[in-house]
Amino acid sequence: MSAALAPQSARPPERVEEGLLVLRRMQPEDARTVALVVGESLEHLHPWMPWATKEAAEQRTQQARITEADEMWDSGTDYIYAIFVRDGGSGDGALVGTIGLHRRASEDVIEIGYWIAASQTRRGYGTAAARAVTSVAVSLLGVRQVQIHCDEANVASAAIPRKLGYRLDRIEAHEREAPGERGRRMIWVWDRPGPDARDGAR
Repeated sequence: MSAALAPQSARPPERVEEGLLVLRRMQPEDARTVALVVGESLEHLHPWMPWATKEAAEQRTQQARITEADEMWDSGTDYIYAIFVRDGGSGDGALVGTIGLHRRASEDVIEIGYWIAASQTRRGYGTAAARAVTSVAVSLLGVRQVQIHCDEANVASAAIPRKLGYRLDRIEAHEREAPGERGRRMIWVWDRPGPDARDGAR
């Protein structure tokens, strides 16, 4: 992945466009749609996502999560976007998943996490969304590295950082959190290039 080095800013944009995709900050009115899409995708998500339970398919659960996401956005720790595919209408389009930027390891490292609806896989949406938020992440003030973590068994998830030019930094043993996991976490990294670098992929 090659990207121009943008000046760093304190906060990310609330809306990002990438080809057919629109990434937008989560809003309270998204709760019902997210709950429906999660419910339709539970069998697909359950092997990899500890939160993928029947409760997650309830509107009140998603409403609470969006409220929490709002608070985290305002505090500057996490930035979660809903992913939409434009359909030519006046709105954002169809919801196909979510993607987030998380400060979990340290202030200068951003971790990207994502999920794509079962009916929308194998269309490149996850890769396109991750490409867009990688650029957003390195534009945040003080961020030197972006990471994507996934279990070794989650081949589809690992394909995304590989396609984008992330490098596999290491594999760490971890406690299995979801039934499909092997307990070996892949740590993919993308380093923010220096001012003289021409190519952001390493």
